Amino acid sequence: MLQELLLLHSFIVLKNNMVGGISVSSKLPYRIQPQPISPLLNFTPRPWLPNTSITRKRAFSLAPRSSSSSNSTSSNAYPSSSAAVIDPPKPFSGKAEADVVVVGSGIGGLCCAGLLARYGQDVLVLESHDLPGGAAHSFEIKGYKFDSGPSLFSGFQSRGPQANPLAQVLDALGESIPCATYDSWMVYVPEGEFLSRIGPTEFFEDLEKFAGLEAAKEWRKLLDAILPLSVAAMALPPLSIRGDWGVLSTAAARYAPSLLQSFAQMGPQGAFGATKLLRPFSDIIDSLGLKDPFVRNWVDLLSFLLAGVKSNGILSAEMIYMFSEWYKPGCCLEYPLHGSGAVVDALIRGLQKLGGRISLRSHVESIVVEGGRAVGVKLRSGQIVRARKAVVSNASMWDTLKLLPKEFVPKSYADKIKSTPQCESFMHLHLGFEAEGIPKDLGVHHIVVNDWKRGVDADQNVVLISVPSVLSPHVAPPGKHILHAYTPGTEPFELWEGLDRRSKEYKELKAGRSEVMWRAVEGALGPGFDREKCEVKLVGTPLTHKRFLRRDRGTYGPAIEAGKGTFPGHSTPIPHLFCCGDSTFPGIGVPAVAASGAIVANSLVSVSQHSQLLDAVGI
Repeated sequence: MLQELLLLHSFIVLKNNMVGGISVSSKLPYRIQPQPISPLLNFTPRPWLPNTSITRKRAFSLAPRSSSSSNSTSSNAYPSSSAAVIDPPKPFSGKAEADVVVVGSGIGGLCCAGLLARYGQDVLVLESHDLPGGAAHSFEIKGYKFDSGPSLFSGFQSRGPQANPLAQVLDALGESIPCATYDSWMVYVPEGEFLSRIGPTEFFEDLEKFAGLEAAKEWRKLLDAILPLSVAAMALPPLSIRGDWGVLSTAAARYAPSLLQSFAQMGPQGAFGATKLLRPFSDIIDSLGLKDPFVRNWVDLLSFLLAGVKSNGILSAEMIYMFSEWYKPGCCLEYPLHGSGAVVDALIRGLQKLGGRISLRSHVESIVVEGGRAVGVKLRSGQIVRARKAVVSNASMWDTLKLLPKEFVPKSYADKIKSTPQCESFMHLHLGFEAEGIPKDLGVHHIVVNDWKRGVDADQNVVLISVPSVLSPHVAPPGKHILHAYTPGTEPFELWEGLDRRSKEYKELKAGRSEVMWRAVEGALGPGFDREKCEVKLVGTPLTHKRFLRRDRGTYGPAIEAGKGTFPGHSTPIPHLFCCGDSTFPGIGVPAVAASGAIVANSLVSVSQHSQLLDAVGI
């Protein structure tokens, strides 16, 4: 059984990281002449965050570019043309070549670049916009420091083989993120509202009180069945994976003893259950005979928040990993004291101190292919940046395809990408307002489900609300709150496609489609909140996502269901071109994209270098 699972895991990793058997050597027999590119930015510390490497002066995703003399920044303050998005390039004194060029500074791209710098590679990250971080960047308006993307985190402080993949990367870079901790969020569902707490016993008490004794019994049955499997799900550290047969050394052989021990602890029944890790999580739920509507709806909600699909579409391994993080003794949730932008800051600090570079306002127009292989990128300015070893795209699969010369792309590869289903897009609401009149015990996170029968993946049905200033006073002016509400990857792009952002139709649609978020916010914050008194009011739409985040159709990512398909690998049919991020294995979410970046970085160096890194960070 052990040998079978090790080979199966290795096969899955290799299958998802090698296309047509293509691999890459860390030493290539050619050199490319450098050419000048646009400015390489040396970041300066934020005045509100000592020893930080980035100054966040404005947003490229959801913040307005125009200045206003009024007391409120309205939702109509977005730029009216793409020309306002990117500043013109300035003279650049750095070299226009690197061992590896990374296109995009999302968390996956930054993890890849940071680890490559840790391996001693000359790496350059090219970012189209004036702030790094991709969908995870933060931005500031009138002293309010907003998150544009993820705000629900855990595992930053974990270390060792079973640590969160992002924590493993940060550890390898010698970086850490100060966090506030908490253990609950408010839930508003058709049955009522309650405070949901994580931990091994707390949620049972909440569930029994709110959903009844039968629901609590089924939840206990579920945890008893899956928590023992978490040992197998977490047996191979993400940082040990690579995209060639070297994975048999860095992962399978290296961790065989611990995996043997974990199977011995689980016993025959548990070991047999571990074979379900690569099946949809709904298979486990069905096999246990769980029928309570609230339990099944709750699991669907957790699945959707984690990966953009319900329990019948998410890998059991991914859900079991999450359960082990949230329902073990002493567990907690975390929020970076200086906002989610602190994650991006830490990754860039690690990159730069190890000799890596990042250039903002450096829009990649195309990937340069010569002699059938990727050798660099062409910027919008027409300048060429050469890559001696590899080009890594942190863009989505659809946006990466747009960067490639059509004559070098196999039709089968292009057709597969075009036929891959997409998650829908987002509506966003960013608010800055007075704390006066708001409950003192307001929680940081709130989840609103309007109708279970419609499904958690239905549009206008689920709203997530984050109020980070509850935990971190650094992110808002004194006596103020910031708030980010959004519909999680459920907003249909078709409703918005082709609309002129300056048109009356667009403005009316934006007002109408944002109302579900306004109502959710008003319900969560209580009668003391007045939308008309907000100092900052910003509404983002799928067109905002598409335009500012360079996301095809503003999508959340691939809608690939477990059991029906697998996330694409990291190599491509074009030699020396690799991909990382939420369009690649292991999928959507911060831990997943961090792992994808690590896998690509590991694949571009020798097995001995990879093993030395694992030794150095103690895993």
